[in-house]
Amino acid sequence: MTLVALAWKSARARAGATVLTLIAIALSTALVLGVEKIRAGARAGFEQTVSGADVLVGARSGGVNLLLYAVFRLGDPTANVSWETYQAFAARPDVAWTIPLSLGDSHGGFRVLGTTDAYFEHYRYGDKRPLGFALGVAFDETRDAVLGAEAARELGYGLGDDFTISHGIKSAAFAEHSDHPFTVVGVLRATGTPVDRTIHISLEGMEAVHEGFVGGAPSAIGRRPRAPRSAPAEALTPDAITAFLVGLKSRAAALRYQRDVNTYRREALTGVIPGVALAQLWRVLGPAEQALRVVSLLVVAAGLTGLLTMLLSTLNERRREVAVLRAAGARRRDVFALLVLESTLVAGLGALLGATVLNTALAIVGRGLEASIGAPLGPLGLSVYDAYVIAGVTGIGFALGFVPGWIAYRRSLSDGLTVRI
Repeated sequence: MTLVALAWKSARARAGATVLTLIAIALSTALVLGVEKIRAGARAGFEQTVSGADVLVGARSGGVNLLLYAVFRLGDPTANVSWETYQAFAARPDVAWTIPLSLGDSHGGFRVLGTTDAYFEHYRYGDKRPLGFALGVAFDETRDAVLGAEAARELGYGLGDDFTISHGIKSAAFAEHSDHPFTVVGVLRATGTPVDRTIHISLEGMEAVHEGFVGGAPSAIGRRPRAPRSAPAEALTPDAITAFLVGLKSRAAALRYQRDVNTYRREALTGVIPGVALAQLWRVLGPAEQALRVVSLLVVAAGLTGLLTMLLSTLNERRREVAVLRAAGARRRDVFALLVLESTLVAGLGALLGATVLNTALAIVGRGLEASIGAPLGPLGLSVYDAYVIAGVTGIGFALGFVPGWIAYRRSLSDGLTVRI
């Protein structure tokens, strides 16, 4: 019988302790891999949200804050950008396109974004992939709306369905625009970005529902006249927008454009390069990422400590077993190797079990989990990182086996054959 087979039988002989140790190692390994998949998925989700835009412009604020509320729909804007200022920067000769963004309303827990056709034409995500329609077309009239994939799925809306939006975000919404219903005319394909959780309407539609509002609130109580389905664009030109994305004819002009925005004298503005702001965001979140990794590694250490404890606690019970093996011709180094192999097998199987269970669970519930946390997970299925973790846990189990192996190696044959009362 080979030493591997003998080590396996030895582990099976103490099935209760072995199973508990396997479960502890499997759970700790699953935690390490799960934390990494969520971390990698969140980072990838942030990085692929917007691409191809050279500058993001909003009211005076921190660059990270501007990126969060304008692109990721997290938080609220500090102020708006006047329409005149937007037109002045959009009309510059070095500008290829702009996408105005107007936020502030919601429906069913989803943000409402006012924009123009340029959004569907120029917005890019991931590897500069354009937005596409799963159903319908882009908005054309003031009461048309286009839903992101997740918003359409959770709200249960289809083409032709009517709904109204609220002034404010989620629980903070305090005014229902019940006199200005919108009709779903399109549903975007899933992107894995905040676009999926956004309801898109035209700037004219956004302006129409806020007729009669002063300082963000209704100027008078009572019903307001219903906005016509189509109205002249000049009659519904907004006074201000939240922010705007800029695509330049030459990316080399981005720094000059950003400087001109930040030093603009007529209005307090902030211009950021999305990639630079994203790098700043990761620097802010870096300590939290490292803390999660440290906690998960400590859990793995606890599981492996349980393995060492099991081997040491059963070592006294195995004195006679080891002595019989020695009497049957096994050498000291064979006994040493037997205990090391047993430790390695338990650690390796526990790590493999944890990785397998985690990836199987994510394959089953991964899409629902992505929707609940609002960010994609890392690659599903066993990855190179998973293989490294499994190998690392197995290697540590191998090293821990040296402790009981050395103790057994030092014991004499007569120590195990002596009857103890």
